Amino acid sequence: MTQQTDMAPGAKRSLLPLLFFVALFLGTGLYLQQQDVAYAFYQLPGHVAIIPALILAIWLHKAPLQQSIDVMIKGAGNSNIITMCIIYLLAGAFASVASATGGVDAAVNAGLSLVPAPWLLPGLFIIAALVSTAMGTSMGTIGALAPIAVGLAQQAGLEPALVAGVLLSGAMFGDNLSIISDTTIASTRTQGTQMADKFRENIKIALPAAALTLLLYVVLANDGAPVAIDSVNWSGVLPYAAILLLAVMGLNVFVVLLLGIVLAALQGAIFADYAIANLGKDIASGFANVQEIFLLAMLVSALSEFIKQQGGLAWIAGNIQQLANGLRLAGNKAQQLAIAALAFISNLCIANNTVAIVLTGELSKTLAQQHHISPRRSASLLDIFACISQGLVPYGAQALLLGASFGISPWQVVSQSYYCLILLVVALLIILARPASARQAQISGA
Repeated sequence: MTQQTDMAPGAKRSLLPLLFFVALFLGTGLYLQQQDVAYAFYQLPGHVAIIPALILAIWLHKAPLQQSIDVMIKGAGNSNIITMCIIYLLAGAFASVASATGGVDAAVNAGLSLVPAPWLLPGLFIIAALVSTAMGTSMGTIGALAPIAVGLAQQAGLEPALVAGVLLSGAMFGDNLSIISDTTIASTRTQGTQMADKFRENIKIALPAAALTLLLYVVLANDGAPVAIDSVNWSGVLPYAAILLLAVMGLNVFVVLLLGIVLAALQGAIFADYAIANLGKDIASGFANVQEIFLLAMLVSALSEFIKQQGGLAWIAGNIQQLANGLRLAGNKAQQLAIAALAFISNLCIANNTVAIVLTGELSKTLAQQHHISPRRSASLLDIFACISQGLVPYGAQALLLGASFGISPWQVVSQSYYCLILLVVALLIILARPASARQAQISGA
């Protein structure tokens, strides 16, 4: 591979647009943060920051303009990317309809009604984990729970940074594990595996880490004061429970999400005075909520096509292969660490775990195929390490939102993100403990 990549003309040069995108996005965020601008890393949206990088990629392609545009369109129209984007739309629609019909409030209040005051920390972690697993979004979970958690922290006399860290930990658990999470969608589509298979592989790592985190919060828990909870509408929880069950059973994700939208609307109309006439507007609102990640996924794929055609991905793969071989680890452990590092470092630069997965998906799939790592394992590693990174960056959307909600610094929030730290240790130990077998790869890829 090394000889081939060394001979690839323009391979290194093809990486410049990607580096330019990262520098522009990251540099703007760092500068604005120094100027004390709120949500500094989101003042220049990623799907806007990537446009100059695409222009640079077209210029470096050194081909007729129409040919370069064809390359861009080919990348943006990749079947996996389009499938992923349609799933984003359906997931956004479900989240919007479920919220409008009272599903989010129902799920939150149902969880809080089951938590005794002395167990508030572990209880909040479980609630955040369950809600984020059901909703498939860490930001949606934090947005729903943060206002409640601020009041709970004040009532119970708990340290705000600790409570914020609990919410971040639980939210990242579901963001990583959920069947309908955009990171799950991105990782499974790029690696060519089923969501249910990735879930089963993922939970082997996430569950032990969650159990250790829960134990830690039990130790940190105190005799908090009692908290006031609204009445629970248990019917509102049914759509979330239904889609989770159907997805785990292996039903096609398009069918699962469509059924989820219908169930959420029906339960709202029957039990919550929801006006079915508003369904179209709520679905459209859900589409609008995911348009940024929709566009960014397409544009990142377009940029990746330039890099792939000019040998940039092959050049990266060759160098990572050399580094991995130098580790002298048994089996394919070094290559699994390489996939993990790709996702982790990419997200540190971009602060968007879904985009980090899309960026590194093609390269990770190549490494996995060459070294008999099963698609479900590579998908799991991509998702896990991108989410770990996202839960530890103070300029990520999750930390910024929690910092603003609790009136503390985002650095204080991520310093209490115990689940992400524990998940990092557990995941590394599992990688080093055993390789993903060749037989497993063949079965999963069949």
